[in-house]
Amino acid sequence: MSRIIVITSGKGGVGKTTTTANLGMALAKRGRNVAVVDADFGLRNLDLLLGLENRIVYTAVEVLSGQCRLEQALVKDKRQPNLSLLPAAQNRMKDVVTADQMKQIVAQLVGKYDYIVIDSPAGIEMGFQNAIAAATEAIIVTTPEIAAVRDADRVVGLLEANGVKKINLIVNRIKPAMVEANDMMSVEDVQEILAVNLLGVIPDDERVIVSTNRGEPLVLADQPSVAGVAFDNIARRLEGEKVAFLDMRVPQENFFSRLRKRIFG
Repeated sequence: MSRIIVITSGKGGVGKTTTTANLGMALAKRGRNVAVVDADFGLRNLDLLLGLENRIVYTAVEVLSGQCRLEQALVKDKRQPNLSLLPAAQNRMKDVVTADQMKQIVAQLVGKYDYIVIDSPAGIEMGFQNAIAAATEAIIVTTPEIAAVRDADRVVGLLEANGVKKINLIVNRIKPAMVEANDMMSVEDVQEILAVNLLGVIPDDERVIVSTNRGEPLVLADQPSVAGVAFDNIARRLEGEKVAFLDMRVPQENFFSRLRKRIFG
């Protein structure tokens, strides 16, 4: 059976779309057939992060209106043919698709793909309700900031109320030095508040911005960054592998580096 996973958060700007693109690509690299579904109608960014924006002809809206078949709207990635994107319509409002219609689209993907990964819009209004309608499990993405964690906590409750019981957590943009200085919540702090299973921790990484601008997910890099490795590890954990979490502690300075700092400033 297909696994239908919604990537959500509540708060905007925490890295849902980056997570969807990298996780989808990491799973495809592992030989799984993956459909990533952009449920952010009216904005649409998943195509940009995957570098597929110039290949979109039809969207989910045309599929629902009968203007095209689902197969015509799906955009297959040339770098990783196991990955297909179902784009959202950029020129329509968020309420253009209903929850029932989202279920209808996802039902057509079930059985053809091992994973159906749905990128949820920010907020908890209609777009969120549509995105979670067909999901059987969820991944909550949050940054270690109190506002983001509070929104994530609200989303946990909404998911459970809507029958999505399998919920995992990704803590994004962690800065170990700030955590050590007590200027940022730790992963343990976030876990304690949300009380859901930790699936992965992504360090703050400037290469995320570069990869976003280029439409090249981090997991495709020949020399993956720490964040790219973290996304690969998340895919492995989703598959049931036992993978140790990356060591996010700040490396301790040795005697010589401390001495060098004291002399040269």
